[in-house]
Amino acid sequence: MPNEPAISKTPFWYLRHGETDWNREGLSQGNADIPLNDLGLLQAKEAALRLRNRGITSIVASPLSRARVTAEIVAEALGLEVIIEPDLREVSWGVHEGQPLAEWFPAWIAGHATPEGAESFDILRRRVVGGLNRAISQPPAVLVVAHGAVFRALRSAMKLEMSGRTRNCVPMWCEPPGPADEAWSLAIHD
Repeated sequence: MPNEPAISKTPFWYLRHGETDWNREGLSQGNADIPLNDLGLLQAKEAALRLRNRGITSIVASPLSRARVTAEIVAEALGLEVIIEPDLREVSWGVHEGQPLAEWFPAWIAGHATPEGAESFDILRRRVVGGLNRAISQPPAVLVVAHGAVFRALRSAMKLEMSGRTRNCVPMWCEPPGPADEAWSLAIHD
């Protein structure tokens, strides 16, 4: 696709926020600012332990509280500050926020349909690639704390498989492709 947004070839850590009640219920959160539940807070503390001694010197997060609080818990454990990047916020689902993910979701990813009042997948991908590039311009290694649909859009830009949910609070090391490769590589640290 012409003018496809490209991710800077800089390795980084990615962490989806901890669980919320809406995650537990299978509801689309989007830009609704749903807080972490008790399990989500515990998941963030456990992720912080897994992220110690990984060379992280910068933490950049979505402004939505579920990601920001997850990042703050990790930052406290690592002795770092959190930088907020507005373009890492979750996709706007429009009329589907607060509703179960349903048959519209695959058509949205494929670019065939966009719910009323929502962002298209292409707009999301362009927004989050720009936000990620600003995030990973911080001193390395950078930890990015954001959302599931954000990471699905990034996986698309990384030429990786987009199916499957991104698990809550499971750190992933994202490595750029080598000279002979197209796709990035992911190492999951659970």
